[in-house]
Amino acid sequence: MNKIGEEIRRLRLAAGLSQRELARLAGVSQSLIAKIEAGKVNPRVETLKKILDALEAVLRRLDRVEAYASKPVITVRVDEPVRKAVVVMDRYGFSQVPVVDEKGRVVGTVIESSVLRAIIERGSQVLDEPIERVMVEPLPTVKPDEPVMRVLPLLERYPAVLVVDDENRPIGIVTKIDLIRGLSRSPIGGLQWNQRGG
Repeated sequence: MNKIGEEIRRLRLAAGLSQRELARLAGVSQSLIAKIEAGKVNPRVETLKKILDALEAVLRRLDRVEAYASKPVITVRVDEPVRKAVVVMDRYGFSQVPVVDEKGRVVGTVIESSVLRAIIERGSQVLDEPIERVMVEPLPTVKPDEPVMRVLPLLERYPAVLVVDDENRPIGIVTKIDLIRGLSRSPIGGLQWNQRGG
């Protein structure tokens, strides 16, 4: 195997592609990909460019927040009773739930400790009050096409990061375990991340 073949194979595996999938994306034959990776043939410059362009397009998508987000996002509405948030947290094993307004836009977060504090201070009738009475500030938000590296410093301070659309409606959520799971499934985790999404 030569250096070009080794690098193409490494990038293909990092992108999670089979030889057949890479060949289809690059518009070349699978046998050519196999021969290049095995070092049996040196590709022409234009063929190499097609292959590298296809790999870059896939890797660029993997480097975006959306590739690591869990979907759909379980939310509660600001006007629903606190009891609903407690049921959702219990059912899904969450310690926090994003709160949205009537248009589905993020306005806050319900966390276990804020509910507990409210019950201790005001009694169990808090469970029948609107969520807005116990919610705290929203989780940090990012756009789906932002580099995944953008969420790392946020996850050091917050339990999760919401992925939102242009209307500030949640379309995904990223937690530390989402990143661990995503990066461990793909060799992309071994790439030079500090140089890529920066």
